[in-house]
Amino acid sequence: MAFLKFNKAELVNLSYSLKREIISANKTGAYCNTSIVTCNTRRYHGLLSVTLDRFGGDKFLLLSAIDESFIVNGKQFNLGIHCYGDIYEPRGHKYVIDFDADPVPTITYKVGEIEFRKSLLLMPDSDRILIKYELVSSPAKATLQLRPFLAFRNIHALTQENASADTGFTPVEGGASFRLYPNFPNLVLQCSRSGFRFVPSPDWYKGITYSDEYRRGFDCKEDLLVPGWFEGSMKEGDSLIVSASLAEEAPAGFKRTFDATVAKMPDIQGNRDQLVHWADLFICNHNGRKKITAGFSWMYTGLLRETLIALPGLTLYANGDTHTFEEILDNLIADEQDRLLRRTTQVEAPLYMASVLQAYIRFGADPAKVWKKYGPTVKGILESYLPGCRKEVTMHPNGLLWAQMDRVALSWMNAYIDGNPVTERAGYQVETNSLWYNSICFALEMEAQYGRNKTFISKWNPIKDRVKLNFQPTFWNEDRGCLADYVDNYGQNLEIRPNQLVTLWVEYSPLDEMLEPSVFRVVSNELETRRGIRTLSPRDEKYKGIYEGSQIDRDLAYHQGSTRTFLLEYYVKAGFKLNGPSFCNKAEWLIKSFYEDLGKHGVGAFSELYDGDPPQEPHGAIASALSTAALLAVEYMINENREDRP
Repeated sequence: MAFLKFNKAELVNLSYSLKREIISANKTGAYCNTSIVTCNTRRYHGLLSVTLDRFGGDKFLLLSAIDESFIVNGKQFNLGIHCYGDIYEPRGHKYVIDFDADPVPTITYKVGEIEFRKSLLLMPDSDRILIKYELVSSPAKATLQLRPFLAFRNIHALTQENASADTGFTPVEGGASFRLYPNFPNLVLQCSRSGFRFVPSPDWYKGITYSDEYRRGFDCKEDLLVPGWFEGSMKEGDSLIVSASLAEEAPAGFKRTFDATVAKMPDIQGNRDQLVHWADLFICNHNGRKKITAGFSWMYTGLLRETLIALPGLTLYANGDTHTFEEILDNLIADEQDRLLRRTTQVEAPLYMASVLQAYIRFGADPAKVWKKYGPTVKGILESYLPGCRKEVTMHPNGLLWAQMDRVALSWMNAYIDGNPVTERAGYQVETNSLWYNSICFALEMEAQYGRNKTFISKWNPIKDRVKLNFQPTFWNEDRGCLADYVDNYGQNLEIRPNQLVTLWVEYSPLDEMLEPSVFRVVSNELETRRGIRTLSPRDEKYKGIYEGSQIDRDLAYHQGSTRTFLLEYYVKAGFKLNGPSFCNKAEWLIKSFYEDLGKHGVGAFSELYDGDPPQEPHGAIASALSTAALLAVEYMINENREDRP
């Protein structure tokens, strides 16, 4: 990522460096996440978090940090940094002179005449991180001490000093193995240089404070065990590689493994390369089953809605990988039978199945083969919305879907405060019914051509007609010139939200074409920004343009003004639909700003959301599958619509 630039003069400024996070992920479900000065500010931060099947497939933080200290001519210099309440100690960030993200995160320190470099490499296919230390220059031989901070906890939890922790160790070649609690795997720390030894001296470092959690009003303090330190001497030009893994490795091969892995890493030359790189990282292959991770570092893997929305972008539009597309979709269908066919609190999510398959066919898949393989799933999804099948949503006599459960948010807008949904949206939801109509039309078209089940066709044709007949009278508002967000027993809810974009995005829209420009114009005027589409118009009294503060403050802003990058896919597709190739310049302008932000928040990654108000800072998950997929989809549409394309 040589194209990513950082202000070297600001690296020692914590208000600058703590807002910029290193994030690395791999195929096993492991990740490394910390700030660019390696001061952990979130409970999710740490050098090695891994997925543990023995604990239900959740992620667990094993190694929180390693503090480095140099002793030269009797003087000790501590390069680590932790927050204790309002105090940072030690203050190793003051020695940082450079940070580089290419090809792996690398921090350079300068202490007087000593220059020291640290590089972090999360192995791509194993639960292991390699840390390379290089003594670039030194006036004399130096003693390097490395203090590991052990957590052994769920990434969502915090730990405290306790008598149950096993503070001992088991010697291994070049290091030591630790296991704080039964049933956990061993964490094996090893040094590549034979002169390094482990000095046991277990101690709890208490009250380590995560500033981001504190700022949000969460529990923010924990105690971490430092079992001792590794110590050895280095001279100018020497390097050391430390391996943190779940299994003992051969130290003699550490350097070769590090160098070979770095040599195979993709060469990032620009924004497109960065998108494709992250598209690959979101595809987890844990235990040989490919799934999509919704985001890092706290989002889950294999979620229904996030997978369906992101799948075409992360596979088809990233690199044309149709095999991975089908493998992920097959795994999702196998894992999510209950949500697809019986119950889910995201009532629109199963209906994205048709849109995913439509994208696959447009990309070049054989429609007959697609329908033969996935047609039963699509038809099963449709049947599940008929009366008497689902408790949370059902088809009414007018053909429209009504979604309602008391105090439950039955859509993607699902933030809660004190157990109450911020945006409940009970009733006829505009996006759910648009996806419903599209799914029915798709199923009827495919069945007529490739299935020829006359019973299915005769049953669903009248339903399609009823949806078409009643959608527009139900949702269209002439005075506003747009669609209601939802309609309940009190009538139309006329909050200007982006959900109506789905009506323009679907292949089969239940809205008359002559009305689509008006809907697009309203969304453009009220919701469009350079950092995605707002979730609510600034004219609304409930609008919250800044995603900051306590959990309540942020939940009020989450779907009440914050922008979403993933909504750009819907918006840009509608723009091309209505304006043709002339929309290319606008589409390019809309995504350009996201590349300008790659040097902050999650370094090199694409954030989940932004403030609705200028200067529109990034927030939420620092690496979002939905955002990445949407940008890939927009780039694909731009290339499809270029008037000068070959």
